[in-house]
Amino acid sequence: MKIGVLGLQGDVREHLRSCEVAGAAPMVVKRPEQISSIDGLIIPGGESTTIGKLLHRFELLEPLGQAVAAGLPLYGTCAGMILMAATVTGDEDARSRLGLMDIVVTRNAYGRQIDSFEADIDVEGFDRSLRAVFIRAPAVESVGTGVEVLARCDGRPVLVRQEHMLASSFHPEMSGDPRVHELFVDMASH
Repeated sequence: MKIGVLGLQGDVREHLRSCEVAGAAPMVVKRPEQISSIDGLIIPGGESTTIGKLLHRFELLEPLGQAVAAGLPLYGTCAGMILMAATVTGDEDARSRLGLMDIVVTRNAYGRQIDSFEADIDVEGFDRSLRAVFIRAPAVESVGTGVEVLARCDGRPVLVRQEHMLASSFHPEMSGDPRVHELFVDMASH
């Protein structure tokens, strides 16, 4: 199982390591022609406006959108969630984004970098709680009818799934717990 990690900005190394622990063969994706050689793709956290501009500059936005629309499994963490959201609210919209997941998110809803925090959350299907790391995290304000909420923090959805897409407000690659990556690898194998 080959899982790509978008290598334009963000926690690329951490996601590569988490994919290995989850039993996948990870690879960095930076060019459109690499998309056809992967079984799933992770968009890491980072700065959503920057990642969106780089997706556009490296001519990845359209081919990636087409591949996901055709069934390529996609997982976005934090900024990746923003890039996947159909609607972004707040002061700044991330202009260059995929907009494929039927969710409404607000950027930096949990505060600035100094307001980062960790919380134990219950995830549907997991046998014990998961330690989640939130850094300038987006908040899911609403989900469409086809979106399943897998975890909440303080009543807000923080891990959501829609068909072959998964998105989290938090950074599972920073906790050392591979279960969210294992979930995505399992999604990509079906």
